[in-house]
Amino acid sequence: MPAIVKLQLSLETLAEAISSLDLEEKCQLQEIIEQQIFEAEEALYDINDENQLVQILQYKHRKDVSRKG
Repeated sequence: MPAIVKLQLSLETLAEAISSLDLEEKCQLQEIIEQQIFEAEEALYDINDENQLVQILQYKHRKDVSRKG
């Protein structure tokens, strides 16, 4: 079983670390993040809270807008 390490670092530091990865590592990280986003969205759907459903829709809208432009 791999060890679990929890870190606190700034978003800027995280971005710098990510920029140092090679393409394959970045793709692996992207898969991990997309899976976590999917799981978080599923959890929000299970709660049946209108405010949280609105958050999901707003997130998806922002994501679509950022991809387009």
